[in-house]
Amino acid sequence: MRNGPNSAPRSVLQGFVLYFCYMAAAAAAEPAGSPLSSTSIFAPASTPARTIFGLSVFVLVVTGIIFVVVSTLLVCSIVRFRGKAADAGREPAQVYGSTQIELAWTVIPVLFVAVLFLATARVIHAIQDAPRPATALDVTVIGHQFWWEFRYPKLGIVTANELHIPASDPAHPTPTFLKLLSADTDHSFWVPELGGKTDLIPNRVNEMWMDPPRPGIYLGQCAQYCGTQHAKMLLRVSVDPPADFAAWVHAQQQAAVQDEKATAGKRVFETTACINCHAVSGTAANGRFGPDLAHLMSRSTIASGAAENTPVNLRLWIKSPDAIKSGSLMPAMQLTDADLDAVVAYMETLR
Repeated sequence: MRNGPNSAPRSVLQGFVLYFCYMAAAAAAEPAGSPLSSTSIFAPASTPARTIFGLSVFVLVVTGIIFVVVSTLLVCSIVRFRGKAADAGREPAQVYGSTQIELAWTVIPVLFVAVLFLATARVIHAIQDAPRPATALDVTVIGHQFWWEFRYPKLGIVTANELHIPASDPAHPTPTFLKLLSADTDHSFWVPELGGKTDLIPNRVNEMWMDPPRPGIYLGQCAQYCGTQHAKMLLRVSVDPPADFAAWVHAQQQAAVQDEKATAGKRVFETTACINCHAVSGTAANGRFGPDLAHLMSRSTIASGAAENTPVNLRLWIKSPDAIKSGSLMPAMQLTDADLDAVVAYMETLR
């Protein structure tokens, strides 16, 4: 049986729909609350992400309809009005205009654009002008080359690269509102399952919020090219049950551990350039150019997610940062093996 003139665009649309369904099913197979979530936009796990996803599906459907209609008309025109042998040497009929057609191809696109504009404006308003409940958690996010700084102003906590927030119960919402700043150049905060991309721009304050109800670890990264190590400017958002988040807050509010067994490493740390960039509560280290290290070993990764936080990786990171993150702004301190081992032993006490 011969295919009709509109079989080609129908096949294309069917293939696109099947691909979309496959991606959605793949995302659903790994729930957002799994121990380590993916970075799929097809598995929204908070209100802003779900709102943006709904708008994306709507736009996809509308543009898909436009694609099918235009492709069908194009194929029909090609097939129906193609040149024939009997028409050789004959000039085709000349059509000099049609008021109805011109009105149609002007009014209909304007209506489509108006619908898409209104739908997008409604979503932007719903996200940007969302009410802030009294139970909301405030976090200041500062983008650096090439790491993230997280400050909890009401809790007195400063940490880096791994953002901890409480799970938000829909019955008693506890959303997290982020104030986004940049310390150097343009960055972009993006955790696909929790919200859209929001830029961090020097001398400007941007904001976003998220309210994931399911605990888990959500992955993201800087989505704006910011220099050599942009691709390894990763981040993790740990959504904790309320009790676990309270325990984390309590631990982070404690001063850095003072272990007498690591005195030698602490002395090396405080007598080198380390203290110019890093801060450790209860010590002379009060730097602001690098991550706060008071609770370094409570983090799963180092170098903004570029490597797991293990003694071996930590030693390599201190000895030769370029070995893990080429182009990193952290200098190699040129320590002796004995001093290096002592500093690593001291770092391991900072929990």
